[in-house]
Amino acid sequence: MTAHDRRSALLAVTGAGLAASATLLSACSKKPDEDKGEGGEGEVTANEDLMREHGVLRRILIAYRETAPTLLADASAVDASALGQAALLFRDFGETYHERLLEEQHIFPLVRKAGGEGAGLIDTLLAQHKRGREITAFVLDTTKNGSIGTGDAQPLAAAMVAFARMYEAHTAREDTVIFPAFKASLGEKAYHDLGEQFEDIEHKQFGGDGFDIALGKIAMIEQALGIPVLAAMTAPAPPAASKPAASS
Repeated sequence: MTAHDRRSALLAVTGAGLAASATLLSACSKKPDEDKGEGGEGEVTANEDLMREHGVLRRILIAYRETAPTLLADASAVDASALGQAALLFRDFGETYHERLLEEQHIFPLVRKAGGEGAGLIDTLLAQHKRGREITAFVLDTTKNGSIGTGDAQPLAAAMVAFARMYEAHTAREDTVIFPAFKASLGEKAYHDLGEQFEDIEHKQFGGDGFDIALGKIAMIEQALGIPVLAAMTAPAPPAASKPAASS
C-alpha cells in the first residue's frame, strides 16, 4: 500500500463512514441478553469495560512500537498523519476520558482510601499518566505538519517505544491490582451504580458508545500504518534443545 493509499484509508474514517462503522461494530459486539439489567448474564461490568478500554490503548501502543523501526530506517515511509491520529485517539479516549474522567476522578480516590497494595501504587500511576500526556503532546507536535523530519525520527521512535513499555506495566498493575481493589471497596449495588455512571460519562463524552467508536478508529489507523495482522505476529518456534553429549 502506498503512502497516498494509506492516507486515503485513514481519511475514510470520518463523517458518515465513522458513524456507519461504529453502528456496525456495536451491532456485532452486543450480546443478545446485554439488556437484562443489573446482574444480567450479558451485562458488561465496570471492570470489564475498563479493561477492554485498556485493550484499545494497547493497540495504539503496539502501533507505536511496530512503527518505530520503520521510522528509524526511513522516516518518509511512515504515514505521519496516521501516527498523529493514533496520538489524538490516545489523548481523547485514553487521557481525557479513561484516565481523567474515570480513573483519576472516581477509581483512584476509592482505592487510595481503601489502603493496601493498590493505594501504594496510586502516586506512581498518576506520575505515569502525566508522563504519557507529555509523550502524546510530543507525538502530536512532531507529526502536525504531515511529515516527520529526519532529526525527529530517533527521539520520536524512542519516546513511542518507552511509552509502550511503561504502559504495558501500567495497565497490567491496574488490571490485576487497582481494578479488583476498586470493586472490593464498594458494595455490589454501589459498584453497579458507578458502572452505570461510567456509561453515562462515556455517552456524554463521545455522543455514543465510545469504545466502539475508538475500536473503529484504531482499526483504520492500523491499516494506514501497515501494522501486521494478528497472525503475522505469531512468535517463531524456539530452536530445538540441544541433546546432551553421550557419555563415554
